[in-house]
Amino acid sequence: MTLVTELTSRKADTTAPLIDPLVERWSPRAYDPAAEVSVDLLRTILEAARWAPSANNSQPWRFIVARRGTDAFATVHGALMGFNREWADSAAVLIVNVAETADDEGRPRPWGRYDLGQAVAHLTVQAQHEGLHTHQMGGFDAARIADAFGLAANLEVVSITAIGVLGDVDALSAPLREREVAPRSRKPLEELVVAAA
Repeated sequence: MTLVTELTSRKADTTAPLIDPLVERWSPRAYDPAAEVSVDLLRTILEAARWAPSANNSQPWRFIVARRGTDAFATVHGALMGFNREWADSAAVLIVNVAETADDEGRPRPWGRYDLGQAVAHLTVQAQHEGLHTHQMGGFDAARIADAFGLAANLEVVSITAIGVLGDVDALSAPLREREVAPRSRKPLEELVVAAA
C-alpha cells in the first residue's frame, strides 16, 4: 500500500489564519525521482529570492543551482551527510544557499546570514505556491562545497534546499518513512513570543 495520497497535503493546524502556501508548506523527504523542474519555473522561484528584503539592500546571497543529472548535482549530493545523502538524490534540484559575510573591500556584512534566510524563505514560499516542495538541510560538508565551486573566503555555505515533486513514501527506508508520516508539531506561540504589548 502506498502512502503518497495521504501525504499530498499535510496542512498545518494553525491558531490564526495564514496564506495557503504557508499552511501547506512542509519538508518532505520522498521526492519523485523522475519529476523535473523547468528552467522557467526555477527562474521564478529564484526571482522570489531576489526580491527578498536585505540590510541596506545589499542582497548578500548567492545560490549554487544544481539540477539532478548534472555534475553540479553529484558534487552537492556527494557533500551531504547522514540521512540527507540517502533521500536527497531524488530531488529535482539542490540549491546551495550562500551568504556574503563581507563585501568586496572586506567590510563585514553582519546581517548576511539573516538576509540569506529571508531570501531562502521567499524561495520556499514561492516554490510551495508553484506546487513544489522544499526541504532545508544543514547536514553537509561546507568546506567541500566551497572548494568544489571555488567560493571566495567571504562566501559562506549556510544551507542546502532540496526542491521537487512529492514521491512515493514507501520508497524511503523505514526510519525515514516513520519521520515522513509523523504528526507535525510546533511550540505554542506563547512560548515563542518573549514580550508583547
